Amino acid sequence: MLNNKKGFTLVELLVVIAIIGTLSGIVLVSLGGARKKARDAVRQSDMRQIITGQEIYYADNNAYFTNAGTAVPAISTYLQAVSDPLNTSPNVYVWTNNIGGLDCDGTNYDASAGQWFCAYATLEESGTNTVYFVSTQLGSKKLDLAAAPSVTLGCTCFIWP
Repeated sequence: MLNNKKGFTLVELLVVIAIIGTLSGIVLVSLGGARKKARDAVRQSDMRQIITGQEIYYADNNAYFTNAGTAVPAISTYLQAVSDPLNTSPNVYVWTNNIGGLDCDGTNYDASAGQWFCAYATLEESGTNTVYFVSTQLGSKKLDLAAAPSVTLGCTCFIWP
């Protein structure tokens, strides 16, 4: 008698399942870098939105929004509070209180509140040091720094051309 049953054997099915599992594992591991880049893109976008919110606030109030905390605040009605996609140390947005400050040469360039602002995010991108994305009244810039942007300088020196 001939056996005309069609189908796959148990061994063949197990081999196919093992191959699919291995390939899916490789794909998931390779997506880790893409996820980091996506989170960094969100951070950079958020920092640029802070500049936009601050400039709109400045246009209406002749001063930048001030806040005493270290977390990025909601900028009046112009920008909702934003937070880092991971929002765990070291990946948190940092806001520098913008009441007075020193210029890059150490002189007091503005003792009044609201004439500058600074916020920065720590990126997951690798560099020689830690990579930060800094936003100030002068613009935004990606920086590879040995230490976080200085609070006393209001981050201005890191952006200044």
